[in-house]
Amino acid sequence: QVQLVESGGKLVQAGGSLRLSCAASGRTFTNYNMGWFRQDPGKEREFVAAITWSGGTTYYADSVKGRFTISRDNALNTVYLQMNSLKPEDTAVYYCAAALRFRAFRGGACRETYDYWGQGAQVTVSS
Repeated sequence: QVQLVESGGKLVQAGGSLRLSCAASGRTFTNYNMGWFRQDPGKEREFVAAITWSGGTTYYADSVKGRFTISRDNALNTVYLQMNSLKPEDTAVYYCAAALRFRAFRGGACRETYDYWGQGAQVTVSS
């Protein structure tokens, strides 16, 4: 089992910045590719960003490309999502997820790729 705990969600004004963290425990962190997804009430959970186990490759949804940056610190078992130039439409619950790296990742945009999920962190962007 892998336990994932997100933190850093809060209310922020449009144009502002926020960094989410996701701390992992329970298994070897470098065995997992990691992703961030988000979900608004009544909508599907959508892909935001993903990063391979080594941190060498990152992927982004078009809606956040150039504004968000995913990174990881394998020594701290933590993955981050730096969010800049936030917009009201970025408001959602943000979830981190872990996918065993020995399976195909294919950009990490598919929810079914992931084996473990965190409980989510609320991000609210006011206009």
